[in-house]
Amino acid sequence: MAIDRREAIKRGALGVAGLAAAARSLEASRFHQPHDPALMGIVGEVTRAGIDPVRFLEEFDYGRVSRLPSGKTLREYEITAMDREIEVAPGVWFPAWTYNGQVPGPTLRATEGDIVRVYFRNAGTHPHTIHFHGIHPARMDGVFEVVVPGDSFVYEFEAKPFGVHLYHCHSVPLKKHIAKGLYGTFIIDPRSGRPPAREMVMVLNGFDTNFDSENEIYAANTVPFAYQKHPIPVKLGELQRIYLVNVLEFDLINSMHLHGNFFYVYRTGSSLTPHEYTDTLMMCQGERHIIEFTYDEPGRYMFHAHQSEFTELGWMGIFDVQGEAVA
Repeated sequence: MAIDRREAIKRGALGVAGLAAAARSLEASRFHQPHDPALMGIVGEVTRAGIDPVRFLEEFDYGRVSRLPSGKTLREYEITAMDREIEVAPGVWFPAWTYNGQVPGPTLRATEGDIVRVYFRNAGTHPHTIHFHGIHPARMDGVFEVVVPGDSFVYEFEAKPFGVHLYHCHSVPLKKHIAKGLYGTFIIDPRSGRPPAREMVMVLNGFDTNFDSENEIYAANTVPFAYQKHPIPVKLGELQRIYLVNVLEFDLINSMHLHGNFFYVYRTGSSLTPHEYTDTLMMCQGERHIIEFTYDEPGRYMFHAHQSEFTELGWMGIFDVQGEAVA
């Protein structure tokens, strides 16, 4: 069942006034109840999205690990492109093209200097590739090495530079292959590591459910309002680190706004020194950053796109900060 933009707003939102009401009543509201008049949301649960957005936040695929004769670490991954219908809102199905049957694809993780080997198989009905952002030889770029249905290809390269990157299909028409779901996050950790933190991945995406080149649904990690229905628990005073990736198609920019707090921005995650301290971050497609923050007061705090329409159509959530307030 396809829905247009107007119908999506009617089903999933109370409008901009709902945001203001939510801000006034964060503590009093029961956010997990879809009938709560203070917040936007969709009645019903999405149960067959291809991912569990709560689990996906902290799922990292480190690959099969072995040691090469050179002493370098080898990480091997298997990725299969396949067609799969996924539920993107209650009762709304989307004919996705997926990596390993899910949107986003698995979050791949390595350390700078590791050898990454990805066994890619195309079990779909269209030609596909994997293009990794980062530094690698031209023959591993996933642009000219198109993999037709039933065929396979092995990508191999040294993981560099450290940072938060992405991977996606680069077959043409490129916008269709991205809009249909062929993308994921690729994290390369610095050799020295980063300070201890609770780590999460948020892939900002959307879905054009009626194929008019406009998104009817927006989300972090595919499922609209997932983190409103299931607020993310946060420990008071604990450092939170989010690997934030924007792959939204059809809209020029996306954004992340955090309520009641500021965050440090590490642009592309390619430095251990923050570039900015802010509460709103604007991102074009393909941009990705690490953001870090702590909360010093308990309570429930919204986070969402600061394009109000995106928020009304699903890109919003709640951090549920728990613990004793600092005196």
